[in-house]
Amino acid sequence: MIIGLLVAVALLSLVWTPLPPAKMQIIHKLQPPLAFGLLGTDQFGRDVLSMLMAGCWNSLSVAITAVAIGGTLGSISGISAAAIRGPAEALLMRICDVIFALPPILSAMVLGAFLGPGRFTAITAIAVFMIPVFARVTLATSLQAWSRDYVTAARAIGNTRLTISLRHVLPNIISQIIVHGTIQLGLAILTEAGLSFLGLGMAPPAPTWGRMLADAQTYLALAPWLAVLPGLAIALTVLGFNMLGDGLRDLLDPREASR
Repeated sequence: MIIGLLVAVALLSLVWTPLPPAKMQIIHKLQPPLAFGLLGTDQFGRDVLSMLMAGCWNSLSVAITAVAIGGTLGSISGISAAAIRGPAEALLMRICDVIFALPPILSAMVLGAFLGPGRFTAITAIAVFMIPVFARVTLATSLQAWSRDYVTAARAIGNTRLTISLRHVLPNIISQIIVHGTIQLGLAILTEAGLSFLGLGMAPPAPTWGRMLADAQTYLALAPWLAVLPGLAIALTVLGFNMLGDGLRDLLDPREASR
């Protein structure tokens, strides 16, 4: 329900918001909730509700795209390494170790220095960090699948490693990949908010929850709602994805389903 509501708000923001998110009305700046608009205005007189709605789409689109790219590349790498084994498996693990040594925030700072802040920089930084996360999970689950009797039988009748990976290994681990991807969406939302907070996310005037938090620092005592509202939005989104991931894990895990 939480994620469904957020997706509905994000889609609605594409066609309607109470006011244009970038519209400034200095005469109405720092108005509290219900005094001007449902959730008040910021230091430039922009409608906070409209910015939250538009920021929902920007944050979700960046996070989902980055996890989709990182999950796809990481899963392909993990399944391939499990099928080939030997040096390929060792090489993949060493590459993962190198990427894990560079946090997504640092990677985004490096990319931002060359490409400038923007949606592409945020998506690339998060996706690069997600690749080894999915690669390790996929490799571990694929190796378990390769030890099963049905894979041994498939090899005995002459199926190639590619065929076994696509027909037997992937269908048996896809549920775990989906569950892991759902949980990683919460981390991606936090990372995107952190990048926007540092000015490495989407360029202004496109609103994001992280930039709203950064802009609210100066006005914490005067207008605390400017920080509380986007902070609640981020917390609620992360909570929703974590709960969704836990629910999918219980639903798709045969051992949990049998209980």
